[in-house]
Amino acid sequence: MDLDELLAREAIRDLIARYNANADSGRFDQVVELFAPDAAIELPGEVHEGRVAIDAMFRSVRERVMEATPAELTPHLRHFTSTLQIDLEDADHARSRCYFAVLMPQGLDHWGRYVDDFVRTDGVWRFARRRVTTEGRREGGSALAG
Repeated sequence: MDLDELLAREAIRDLIARYNANADSGRFDQVVELFAPDAAIELPGEVHEGRVAIDAMFRSVRERVMEATPAELTPHLRHFTSTLQIDLEDADHARSRCYFAVLMPQGLDHWGRYVDDFVRTDGVWRFARRRVTTEGRREGGSALAG
């Protein structure tokens, strides 16, 4: 493994961490910048293409989290990712797979996999496509799980 590959892998790990931290904190302008302008995110039963649509999807999720959280609890989402596998295709394209789990005020809510395509433009790695597959959810869990 050479230095360029190591740098690419670390940049992609950082990209995924920033996605989790910014999305969970409601910093959607920063999240949207992590996607290429023509990127897409696929959720169970829906596809959001382009930064405007991706931003609207995140804002809709925030509203649904607020509505789904009992009044006595503080609304929040916490995404955790693990078992990240990164495959570099060339100097400007990569793919990855990882597991995710989502905690909400009531505890573990849902879990699944991310399958991602990345593109590097102007020296910056961004999501080109993120596929979200929900594999399970707790009984009575959030409708966000699809």
